[in-house]
Amino acid sequence: MTADVSSSRPLVELKGISKRYGDLLANDQIDLVIDRSEIHALLGENGAGKSTLVKILYGVIEPSAGQILWEGQPVTITSPVEARALGIGMVFQHFSLFDELTVAENIAVALSSDWNLARVRARLGDISRAYGLALEPDRAVWTLSAGERQRIEIVRCLLQNPRLLILDEPTSVLTPQEAEHLFVTLDKLAADGCSILYISHKLEEVRRLCRRATILRGGRVVGTLDPRAKSAREIAALMVGTEVGEVRSGLPHQPRGEMLEMHELSMPAGGLHGQPLHAISLSARAGEVIGIAGVAGNGQSELFAALSGERPADRPDSIRIAGRPCGTDGIDARRRLGAAFVPEERLGHAAAPTHRLSENTLISHATAEVSRSGFILLDAARRLAQSIVRGFDVRTPESDPQARKLSGGNLQKFVIGREIIRRPKLLVVDQPTWGVDAGAARLIRQALVDLAGEGSAVVVISQDLDELFEIADRMAVIHQGRLSPLRNIGEWTKEAVGLEMLGEAQLHGASHAG
Repeated sequence: MTADVSSSRPLVELKGISKRYGDLLANDQIDLVIDRSEIHALLGENGAGKSTLVKILYGVIEPSAGQILWEGQPVTITSPVEARALGIGMVFQHFSLFDELTVAENIAVALSSDWNLARVRARLGDISRAYGLALEPDRAVWTLSAGERQRIEIVRCLLQNPRLLILDEPTSVLTPQEAEHLFVTLDKLAADGCSILYISHKLEEVRRLCRRATILRGGRVVGTLDPRAKSAREIAALMVGTEVGEVRSGLPHQPRGEMLEMHELSMPAGGLHGQPLHAISLSARAGEVIGIAGVAGNGQSELFAALSGERPADRPDSIRIAGRPCGTDGIDARRRLGAAFVPEERLGHAAAPTHRLSENTLISHATAEVSRSGFILLDAARRLAQSIVRGFDVRTPESDPQARKLSGGNLQKFVIGREIIRRPKLLVVDQPTWGVDAGAARLIRQALVDLAGEGSAVVVISQDLDELFEIADRMAVIHQGRLSPLRNIGEWTKEAVGLEMLGEAQLHGASHAG
């Protein structure tokens, strides 16, 4: 009878978990129950308290109040080592792998000293066969795709026999095919008795995988529901606290002249494991949004650097902006031609962390609007910053804060707003909504569509296929530094894009629908 009672208990219960940082209550009396063999979603916008909660469960930080029950018994988890000993494994959103080491070596370094490479290789084969996580033990990590790297992280956890696996945004860098393969693996893990706590902003995959979801907002639980019984839009409204509308189509327009022309541009890799660009041709017309899809590490950063002028090309005519050759020009010269650029990294690349928002406007607005005769007009810069804050719903802790004091989503809205408010002829943006909650993502995407509707050319480099299918007029895929032909968005399917992202389109006989 004892065994029956024990097996009927939830695997883990969080009761009244709170975490306070000074005046900030990051978690406020959170209750969460995860059953055995359950795939349970944890949802919420940026700043809702998800990261704090899972770090408490994984022993990274200690709660200010509350209790954790493991199989009905109170436990104190003060470190990830204790969490793993208990049976909790975690795969973080950003991989923690050594590029120069092999697959087997990367797994071994995370395990206890009684694991040698021979034992790792043997168990790696067993788990790979059992769960379809194919890996080559002696491959160097830097040669692997994002999907293969994620398999390493999962296998590394599985070798420690976890009973609860925490996954943080696991499909953010995967192709549709790789994501579906992961879902099959997770279903099998759950069937074999492993519980899974699944964190994702992709609500359709949550509806595909999970039978229960706990939603956080402002550090509190605002609902626990069956995601299959709600639409993605209804779930997003609970997360944000208000209805999240769809992106409206741009103004009816006919794309006009070429604002961007890139012709047969090749460029060597920028670093040891960078990706060279091979004969890339690309065009963007006034009044349209161009989407560039691809798995991380296939040349997106190099393409952005080439377009922005951070890495000038060898020939002036390899890139034209508004008809003017500028391939050998730097970023300021390209801005003067009417171009604007938003890099992937917000803090440190797009914005100076310790500078105030008004000072950060000067990065791309060093014009008569905010300077005169070499002197900065501070009042004008503050007014400009405030107009960006108002126009793009940037939530700030004070009137003119340092950039580092903004949340990721609010800083991204400010950075994109700073460029859009210039009304550029060409805007190139890399990963516009990476790590941004549903409300901010919708605002950013709408702003990009509206800018194109007003007659600008917009180039969006993104790993989020849902985003590209929502806003792009034409799309291409970058794979190993090569760009597929641009095609109208209606000619693509997600499956076809996924094959291009994997470099397998020609093997399957078609690279687009129709």
